[in-house]
Parts: sequence; C-alpha cells; structure tokens
Amino acid sequence: MCGIAGIVSLQKTKYPYLNRYLRVMGALLKHRGPDDNGFWAHHTEYLGFAHQRLSVIDLSQNAQQPMSDRNGNWIVFNGEIYNYLELRKELGEDNFVTQSDTEVILFAYRKWGVDCVNHFRGMFAFALWDEKENRVFCARDHFGIKPFYYLVVDKVFYFASEIKALLPFIPEFETDLEGFKDYLSFQLCLNGKTLFKNVSELLPAHQIILKDANLNISRYWEVIYNPDFHHTANYFEEELNSRLQDSITMHLRSDVPVGAYVSGGVDSSTIASIATDIQGGGNMMGFTGKFSQYGSKFDESEYAQAVADEKNFELKSIDISATDFINNIEKVIYHLDYPVAGPGSFPQYMVSELASKYRKVVLGGQGGDEIFGGYTRYLIAYFEQCIKGAIEGSMSNGNYVVTYESIIPNLVALKNYKPMLKEFWKNGLFDSMDKRYFQLVNRAPTLDKEVNWELLEPYSSRETFSKIFNGKNVKKESYFDLMTHFDFKTLLPALLQVEDRMSMAHSLESRVPLLDRSIVELAATIPANIKFKNGDMKHIFKNISKAYLPEKILKRTDKMGFPTPLTQWFKDEASEFIYDIFSSQKALSRDLINNDQVLQGLSNEGEYGRKLWGLLSLEIWQQQFHDKAHEYRKMLD
Repeated sequence: MCGIAGIVSLQKTKYPYLNRYLRVMGALLKHRGPDDNGFWAHHTEYLGFAHQRLSVIDLSQNAQQPMSDRNGNWIVFNGEIYNYLELRKELGEDNFVTQSDTEVILFAYRKWGVDCVNHFRGMFAFALWDEKENRVFCARDHFGIKPFYYLVVDKVFYFASEIKALLPFIPEFETDLEGFKDYLSFQLCLNGKTLFKNVSELLPAHQIILKDANLNISRYWEVIYNPDFHHTANYFEEELNSRLQDSITMHLRSDVPVGAYVSGGVDSSTIASIATDIQGGGNMMGFTGKFSQYGSKFDESEYAQAVADEKNFELKSIDISATDFINNIEKVIYHLDYPVAGPGSFPQYMVSELASKYRKVVLGGQGGDEIFGGYTRYLIAYFEQCIKGAIEGSMSNGNYVVTYESIIPNLVALKNYKPMLKEFWKNGLFDSMDKRYFQLVNRAPTLDKEVNWELLEPYSSRETFSKIFNGKNVKKESYFDLMTHFDFKTLLPALLQVEDRMSMAHSLESRVPLLDRSIVELAATIPANIKFKNGDMKHIFKNISKAYLPEKILKRTDKMGFPTPLTQWFKDEASEFIYDIFSSQKALSRDLINNDQVLQGLSNEGEYGRKLWGLLSLEIWQQQFHDKAHEYRKMLD
C-alpha cells in the first residue's frame, strides 16, 4: 500500500526540474507511505516516477519502488495482488529476486502484456514504463478500490494517487461544473469527472496506454448481469460461501498483523468472524466507533461487541464527540481531495486513526450493499413496481420480480422512511424504472435556493444517469439488477474513495474481501428472487452469515450504516463553528453557492444532516483548496 505519482512529457522532450518536481509530488503523498520513498527518472529525462511506501508485503529494502525488472521496464504500484504467490509459480520462481507482489506485476506484464490485469486478484493502481515498446501502461483495479488521477497540461501527463499531488501543476484552480452538478444530485461525480476542472479519475477496470503523444483509454473488464435460472438457491449459497472463504483467506496474506473494522452490521461482522476462524483465533483485533452521548440511535457498538465476544477477539472502540468533529472535519475534506458520499467519512476517519495505533492492515465490509442489495431504497422502489405490476397484471414472470404479496412482511423495514415515501410518491408515480430511481437518489431538488443553477447549464446529470442505469451489461427486465448496477458503478467507487482516503490519512491499509472478482461475477448471475427473496434485503448473504454471527446481529432491522448525529451538533456544540464556516467574507462571495441562504436554513436541517453535510463539505473544500491555490503553486518555486 503506497502513494504513486509520475510525470510524462507526451512529446518526449526533456522535462525541466523533473527530479525536484517528483519529490514535490512525493511529499504531498507522504501520509500514504511513511516507511520509505523512491524516485526514478528515465535517462532522457522526459518521464519519471515517485513512490511513497507503506511496507506490508516483503518488508525488505529489496522491494523498494520504483522497481525495475532488470530489462529496462519500471513500475510504481499502489495496492496488493493477493494471488501473487500463485502467479510467482506460474511465471517461474527463478525469475524473482524479491518476495513482493510488485515484481509479480512486472513479470506478468512481460508474459501477458496489457492483458496481465486480467490475471490479478486484488486492488491496484500502477504505471509501468515499457522500454522496448517505448510506452507507459497505467491500470486501475476492477472495482476502483485504489485511486488513480491524471491531468494533462501543455502536453505533459501527470498522474498520482491523490489529486493534491497534481495541484501544483494546475494553471488555474476552477471547479468542474459538470462534476459539480453531479455532486449536487448524487453527492458524487459520474464518468470519471472530479470537482477539479481538467483533473480526471481513471475509471475502475480501465487502462491507459501512452505512446507517441497519444493517450488511449479503454475498459479491460465488465461485470455482466446475466441471471442464472438453472441453479437453486442452495447451489448459490454454497458457491458464494466457498468463494467468500477463499477471498478472505487471500486478503489475510500479509507480513504484518491484520485487524478488521467491525460496525455491528452483517457485512463487516461476517468478514471479521470468518477471518478470526481462518487465523485460528488470537491474532484478530476489531475496531469500531460510537456516539454514546445520543444513546442507542447513534451507538451500534453493542452489536460489534457481540461478534467480538462470540469469536473471542479484542474490540477497540472510540467514543466520538462534537469536539472531534470540530477538530477533524477540515482534515477529512483535505484527505478526501474533494467531497464525496455522505457523513460516514468523518467517523471512518476517527476509527481509522484508532486502528492505525494497533495495525497496519484492516479488513472492511465495503461492497456488500451494492453487490447483494442492502439499501432500503431498493425496497421502496421495488414496492412501487410491485404495485404497478399487480395493477397492470404484468407480474407473471416470477424470474425477474418479487411479488407484492411476498414483499409485504418485509415492509416493516420502511418504518422510519415514511417521510421519504411521502416525498417519493408525491409525483411521477408508476413512471419508467430509470425515472423513478433517479427521483429516489436525486438530492438536487432540496437545493433550490442554495445553488445558482443558471451557471450550471446545459449539462444534464439526468442523461448521464440514464446511460449508466440502462447499461448494455444488465438486462432491462430486472429492476433489482438495474438499481444495484447503477450503485455498483457510481456509489461504490465513491465509498471506496472514502475507504482509501480515510485509512491512508493514517497510513493504514484497508482491504475489502467482498470485492473479489469471483464473488462479484457470481453475484451478478444470482436471480433477484434469490438475492432479494420476498423483499428481504441481502437475503442470500444473510443466509450464509447465519453460520458465523450471533442471533443478535442476524435479527437486526435497524442497521443504519454508521449514523452520525450531525443535526444535533449543528444545533448545539458545533453551531458556532458551522456558522463561522459559512459566514466568512469568502464564503458569502462564492459564485455557485448562496451561503447566505445556507445560513438561513441551518435550523431546518433533517435528522441525519445529509443536505447540510454536502454544503458544508463544499465550503470547506473551497477553503482547503481553491482559497489556497497560491500555496500549491509556490511548491514548485
């Protein structure tokens, strides 16, 4: 786990100050890899790589990066290739001089070329210089677990693990208006956009080839949603359980001790439980957070403790306060590079800080909700389609639908979502599936007064949403697959950005065993009436988890996903802090946001503070980056 960066002159002309600028980039990424650093410049001085190392596999100096295959090729790599031991045997043990997975990538590339990425199980982002072909090959893992950002300025290609390492090279700091409009709708950006104009994110499962001043981007893998109606639920459960065991075994490969985030939910608890069994007990340590000041509504630690007690591992907990929020929220936004997803990034930052005191590596449960269908909004949207199908008499195809009769017993899960249901059904009832799901996830209508919308035309986030939602890789008959597919392609990478940044802010490697290619590809073939049986969210995964978890967790109906008492803080201990953020002279003079309107609406924030969280994150982002643009440019002086 590391931080990577590089500079490539597309015209192959000598790049002035190459070595010094690479060190500037490395310094901005030092938190990602404080154990060591390394730099390499091609003898022509038109390209070079920088690396900050967090030592996890092969702790020796032999594994230092940038690394060469001793045949002219060089690589900088961030991540873990979990099947590196198997690949070593396939590629020939005698070829290797280190025990690292980095060297495996180099030799896999020599054998398979750019197709090497299809042989990897793991999380990765890398750039590789091919001396013979005179090109740079960059790639990002299948799901976007590890980050890769790039920028082209004056025919020079810059890349880095985090945008902050690119900022010294941006001539003018401007907000990407299309990315900004996406953010207002979804609290994330679509199709590789970021909130920084001209800075792009390499999408998951994509690669870049730089050769002869050309930048060629292509997809190397796609998940195909093709329901398998020939196998039984028992078959899928057995196969999924086997693949889950195998994935966690692979993810435990490390030359340092491994811990686990344990939220008290099914996903993280199951992973921690299985990992403890695989390790034979004794070595596992779990980490969780709580807001005990506000009672059980914001404190799920009893469920995390139940897993720890049953599996007999130590659970470390942090009680998070409003003071922690005031002292750390600016650091959270800085490490995120730009706002993304919901308030969960803040408590995750705090729990990661705790975990980093005891471990270098932790396992997490990210991905389960998008793969198996764990969000309550799926039930809301599906319930409407069930009613529509019953009225129109179009519910005969049981392969693709959950009937309204069977879904009724599970509607108790919507108990706390009545205001959301009321708003959702206010208009557009029974419209097309994509229009209805867009309305369910679109947050822009709540920002009518706070945003200067006339500055954001003519780009349509709605059109971009529809192209992703109606992707060619998913059958249109399955509403459940259409919804989970959209979130898999958009929300999941955003949450993985949070996962990566909040852990790496504390030099901690976070691994996500549910995001194994074998698991994801299997899940995409499981019919909705098995994954989502009778409207029971994550039904198949919960069935598997019965063998590993205490009843207390399995019977939960109130899992909220690390709820944070923002509204309480905004109205109480943090009110003065929040007011000061929005009322500064610069805040009140923003072009895109009317912060005076934000101030007027502070007292009307909803219970979990998602609207205010989004606006607060934007303003802090402006202060952290746009208002400090001159400081980044001075780094090159």
